[in-house]
Amino acid sequence: MVRRAALDDYVVETLLPDLVGHDRSPSSFIVFVKLWHDAGGAGKRIQVSLSTLAVETGLSKSSVQAALRRLRRRGFVATKQASPTAVPVHTLNAPWRR
Repeated sequence: MVRRAALDDYVVETLLPDLVGHDRSPSSFIVFVKLWHDAGGAGKRIQVSLSTLAVETGLSKSSVQAALRRLRRRGFVATKQASPTAVPVHTLNAPWRR
């Protein structure tokens, strides 16, 4: 089953230049768009490992880790893990909709 989630205009018009240009973190934008697409949009959850995200985005695992840290700090992603070795569950947030 192919999941599709249309990107909000904000993601392309504001978040893209902010993460890529201002923060100099294109990997954060790539990870956010990948999670958004796979989860099905804002407010949705997706369970995916760092290794899987790295393979599917073409980024290194450390780049994915750094991107997720930045996205969590900015409030775009919330992550929970049942244990340190469990596959994390990421919730996509759209703080611009508030």
